[in-house]
Amino acid sequence: MEQTGKLVIFSAPSGSGKTTIVKRLLEIFPRLEFSVSATSRAPRGTERDGVDYFFLSQDEFRARAAADEFVEWEEVYNGTCYGTLRSEMRRIWDKGNVIIFDVDVMGGINLKRIFGDNACSVFIMPPSVEELEQRLVGRGTDSPETIAKRVAKADFEMSKAAEFDHVVVNDILDDAVAETRRILERFFAE
Repeated sequence: MEQTGKLVIFSAPSGSGKTTIVKRLLEIFPRLEFSVSATSRAPRGTERDGVDYFFLSQDEFRARAAADEFVEWEEVYNGTCYGTLRSEMRRIWDKGNVIIFDVDVMGGINLKRIFGDNACSVFIMPPSVEELEQRLVGRGTDSPETIAKRVAKADFEMSKAAEFDHVVVNDILDDAVAETRRILERFFAE
């Protein structure tokens, strides 16, 4: 893919608060634009197609992957795929904006590998696995079985934190937002 701009990658175990931090950063930096990922899962809660994700059927997702329409994609959970569409990245760069990603850990590692120094990768670390589980229960969007799967996966994901440019512990949200803001200000100045 022909590169035309910078990108910022946020990854974390589910429930770490990365989406909340990304939303705050979008308010702080007007040139940041959220890259909407594609997924083969059904919408949850109030999620909307084209806003939160591009919701594709399993067959449509696989067909688009076979047609090389994704920069990267992965089967994150059995039967549930997530990926980054090339067309979405081009759309944002064509406007002169910086892409911000809110992606799973392996997707974040893959994007950093692909885009190198044009990408700044940030891993949002929960203060503890116990706190992570409490947050997942508290948001009320997942079944106990799904929460158990996400918590089990968090150990693996946290072991990958060192593969990111920066690790930010989200214990106190305002502190985590301030730290990520400083990281992005340095990256944009490069």
